[in-house]
Amino acid sequence: MSPSVALQEMIRAIRSARTQCEERGVIQRECAAIRAQFRQTDNGGRSHNLAKLLYVHMLGYPAHFGQMECVRMIASPRYSEKRVGYLGAMMLLDEKQDASLLITNSIKNDLSHSNQYVQSLALCTLACMGSAEMCRDLAPEIDRLLRSSNSYIKKKAALCAVHIVRKVRDLGELFVPSARSLLSEKNHGVLHGAVVLITELCGRSPETLERFRKTVPDLVQIMKGLVISGYSPDHDVAGVSDPFLQVRILRLLRILGRNNEAASDAMNDLLAQVATNTDSTKTVGNAVLYETVLTVLDIKSESGLRVLAVNILGRFLLNNDRNIRYIAMTSLQKIVGTDHNAVQRHRGTIVDCLKDQDASVKRRALELSLALVSASNIRSMMKELLIFLSSCPPDLRAQAASGIFNAAERYAPSKRWHIDTILHVLTTAGGDVRDETVPNLIQLITNTSELHCYTVHKLYRALLTDISQQPLVQVACWCIGEYGDLLLKGECQETEAVQATEDDVLDALEIVLQSHMSTPTTRGFALTATMKLSTRITDNVDRIRSIVSIYGSCIDVELQQRAVEYNALFKKYDHMRAAVLERMPVIQKNSLGQTNGEVSEETIKETQPGKVKQEEAAQPQQPAGQVVDLLDLLGGSQEPLAPSSLISITSSAPITATGSAGGDLLDLLGGLEPTPLTPAPAMTVYDKNGVTLTISCEQQSDSGLTVMLTASNSTDSDISSFTLQAAVPKSVQLQMKAPSRDSLPAKGAAKLTQLVVLNNPNKVNLKMRIRVSYTSLGSVVQDTVQVDSFPGISAAGL
Repeated sequence: MSPSVALQEMIRAIRSARTQCEERGVIQRECAAIRAQFRQTDNGGRSHNLAKLLYVHMLGYPAHFGQMECVRMIASPRYSEKRVGYLGAMMLLDEKQDASLLITNSIKNDLSHSNQYVQSLALCTLACMGSAEMCRDLAPEIDRLLRSSNSYIKKKAALCAVHIVRKVRDLGELFVPSARSLLSEKNHGVLHGAVVLITELCGRSPETLERFRKTVPDLVQIMKGLVISGYSPDHDVAGVSDPFLQVRILRLLRILGRNNEAASDAMNDLLAQVATNTDSTKTVGNAVLYETVLTVLDIKSESGLRVLAVNILGRFLLNNDRNIRYIAMTSLQKIVGTDHNAVQRHRGTIVDCLKDQDASVKRRALELSLALVSASNIRSMMKELLIFLSSCPPDLRAQAASGIFNAAERYAPSKRWHIDTILHVLTTAGGDVRDETVPNLIQLITNTSELHCYTVHKLYRALLTDISQQPLVQVACWCIGEYGDLLLKGECQETEAVQATEDDVLDALEIVLQSHMSTPTTRGFALTATMKLSTRITDNVDRIRSIVSIYGSCIDVELQQRAVEYNALFKKYDHMRAAVLERMPVIQKNSLGQTNGEVSEETIKETQPGKVKQEEAAQPQQPAGQVVDLLDLLGGSQEPLAPSSLISITSSAPITATGSAGGDLLDLLGGLEPTPLTPAPAMTVYDKNGVTLTISCEQQSDSGLTVMLTASNSTDSDISSFTLQAAVPKSVQLQMKAPSRDSLPAKGAAKLTQLVVLNNPNKVNLKMRIRVSYTSLGSVVQDTVQVDSFPGISAAGL
């Protein structure tokens, strides 16, 4: 290829290359020729060569050797070379390269040039790649150009001033007088640049914001002129006069009117005029209306104007464009808390959006529908949400089920309706509900004594129909175990009674125990239910004893332990079996998803056989995890056992108490649990975006320390993929146990706990760095927190 080939010829040769290797060969030959000509002192085709090099750079090939040529061409007196030089500087240079400092003097000289187009080139380059040092040096020149009489230069200078303010915040005060005077211009380009500059200045300085609030009447006047002006061929876009300037002015008015009564009152009439006069049939009109709505909702506007804004968003929901529907629901989600009644008027349209094919629109519609649920519309809204749950995508099922549970708990018109709703969700999407759903439903059923018969009949029918939904099966097994006698009576006033025999009920539980779909937890529920039926039926106790004995050699340790405990009840403590397996007492609820295991003195007297001495009832229970005597756990012995007797029994039949914070429903004791130890002092180490992380410490030995990390979520949306990572000094040994869960439900419904074991043998200064990462509303969040002190423990070693 000839070194003097034209730009068009080079482009044609590159495009005609059949392979990438052939294309690289063409570019390498041309770059070699360009380098050779750059070294010549009397090169008349410099702009031609630099233009070809810029095209090579656009294709992704290295072109850094042309940087100095750009500097030389910017200093050229010829406009044709200066234009290509400035273009090359904007493409090949940035503020981090030293070569950019060499053009500062050239830009300063060109800013004073007599040709407006040369001045424009310098302004564009400075606005594109000006560093902080260049901005400080050239800011007075930009302020001078803002006061020039040439509109073409003023609009370029205004945008350049925006870049300077972003780079050097302290220089904002320099442009305040000039920016104020630009609002009196008639040229739309100058007005646009002035509004952008004022917006930037107000966003970076509260003092400047107060000064520019005086310009609200001027901005209102400019906006009115745009709204009522007739057709202007220079500024008309689809029947709307200069929508770009209108949008910029509305954004500035939103900033000026926020938290200010006087400024908001001055723009109320204008916003009403824009909202009623703008054509909503075109996309450009919808853009102006959307900015108007955001401004109305963000300032201290009148109530009627806010209703008008909500109605505009309601019209957006009927638009065929999914993007417009999405932003409408996003905006309604933000104001549903403050303007609930106004948003309620569009409930039908919002519910219809649940049927939209777009996944993003459907997700927003679900969030907004759940926010609109109230005591007055709970039945109708829940009907629509349950229909949606039956056909919603799998990724929305967990969110829908969680929202339905929360709404039902807050606004349930009756206990029966509440139970029916939760059972419907478990039947439809049982595999996608939270872990705490089962204990919450059990607590609800336990406390609703008048519906025990109704609930056990309904759950028995559900168990016979489908055993794939594990949470539903677990609740059904629990209810059959507790209220199996009500089921076997065959009488129920609330619903059609199920005529089931003892064999039918045991057959259903055996199917659950033997099913490949049953999880170990579900089998535990079924085994406990089978055991509890031994005190509620009379003819099939031997069959129950046979079923329990089979699982005494089960491969699952938890199930095996339960079976061994129950076999011990049959063989050694049969006289206590009825008392141990009687119905659960009322579960007192401390917080959502948690129940306390404290039993009143009266309840203890009812459940324990024999009279217990006052001092024995007041003694604390044995802590979880210890090997204790079965009779001692039950407190059924009237006289304290001798040490030899205790050793004999515990050595022959060791039983491990596996209590949990909420009271394990599978526990042999049926709700009695150890008295919790005094909690260690907790300290909040992280509190941001609604996520709170606290730590509590307990010293185990001279060098050993356990740290409990507890995380909670106070926002209105669920958090998923929540992980904690910890780092300590190299001489400290760290072991992180598995977390209790990997998600944080909304509004603090449940907490995540994770145990960290530290060993500090060298007694170094103990510090910990914790990384918090999670996904909220589709975005991944990562943050790091440093812990320099531990509650109750000295930081300088243990």
